[in-house]
Amino acid sequence: MKASILQDKFLRIRSNKLFEIFVVTVIIFSALLVGAKTYEMSSTMQKITLFLDWFISAFFLTEITIRFLAEPRKRNFFKSFWNIFDTLIVIVSMIPADDAELAVIARLVRVFRVLRMISIIPELRILLVSLVKALPQLGYVMLLMFIIFYIYAAIGSTLFGAINPELWGHITISLLTLFRVMTFEDWTDVMYETMEVYPLSWLFYLTFIFFTAFAFLNMVIGIVVGVMEQENAKARAEKMEEEGEPSLKDISKQIMALQIQIKALQNTDKS
Repeated sequence: MKASILQDKFLRIRSNKLFEIFVVTVIIFSALLVGAKTYEMSSTMQKITLFLDWFISAFFLTEITIRFLAEPRKRNFFKSFWNIFDTLIVIVSMIPADDAELAVIARLVRVFRVLRMISIIPELRILLVSLVKALPQLGYVMLLMFIIFYIYAAIGSTLFGAINPELWGHITISLLTLFRVMTFEDWTDVMYETMEVYPLSWLFYLTFIFFTAFAFLNMVIGIVVGVMEQENAKARAEKMEEEGEPSLKDISKQIMALQIQIKALQNTDKS
């Protein structure tokens, strides 16, 4: 009985919005503390930052323990990727930062504490999951983009190699030059240089920019937005299921069942 009462208390703490906000605040403060350590500090400030660092580590350990104890079935806690991720970050961040051999590793792990915001904030989780799920489709877009890059790099190396070998000497450097053009980094200087020899070379650059910076970028955005809409719809459905509210699918089934009953009653009345 006492165990269930304690579990209910831990569950209320875990579900409390103020507790979540406080956790996010500590994560942000932890990231700022790592940044502050990159500056020169007096011995007093170093002691203060060391104390704060241990306080943050202890808080994260307490927070992950509360989340674990609030889980009705403890084995299900580690079935979640985010719970495993948080646990690893918390455990590894307990490495003493004052140890000369492990100091670098400890500092790097403390930087990754800020990634815990993804597991705490549902909207960030949806963004990351959407991006990961979009990768297979994005792979084909990237492959097509590489083909376009390669074709234009071969053309550019052939036509403009004698004009500026530093930019168009071979296909590898031509790919880097085209990336510069795609990102609009002083691309007009590159274009005007080749236009002195080939006046119509502007067509080469404008068509390349259209294919890469405009068409492919819109394709990537469209794929990611489509996956995000699916993930948001899935998250809304899961939330409605947890709250006991009927989904659109359930409502449509109920409507179909009512229509069948109405037809059956109409047929009974006719007979």
